[in-house]
Amino acid sequence: MGRIVAIDYGRKRTGIAATDPMQMIANSITTVPSSEVIPFLLAYSVKERVDSFVVGYPKQMNNSPSEAVKYIDPFIAVLKKTFPEKEVYLMDERFTSKIAQQAMISGGVKKKDRQNKALIDAVSATIILQSFMEYRDNNIKPITSNF
Repeated sequence: MGRIVAIDYGRKRTGIAATDPMQMIANSITTVPSSEVIPFLLAYSVKERVDSFVVGYPKQMNNSPSEAVKYIDPFIAVLKKTFPEKEVYLMDERFTSKIAQQAMISGGVKKKDRQNKALIDAVSATIILQSFMEYRDNNIKPITSNF
């Protein structure tokens, strides 16, 4: 069994998280510049077996895709082209940044560190992955990419 890698893709930075090899625990890995996500994932997949990807997909309150999808959709297409043998799932990422900030407050992270947007992105990717795992474990079918 390989890892599931979650991606919180942004215009500038991208948070990345992954499960353990048994796909039971979600862990933050890092934040990378968005232009370096694919090279990072290629290098990571050489070191670790990756079964699938989960990409945070922003939606508006009425459940329609947000304006940010115009940046995320091309990334998903490149991800699928780069890793054609891997399934790519989409998870609603509404409120993950706010949840990440609240989790850091609850965890005792200092205010200065909570203002670090890279840390927020990495924690957001972990929350996206944890949500995906909860869907999977409760037999709720997540959205797969149509790219």
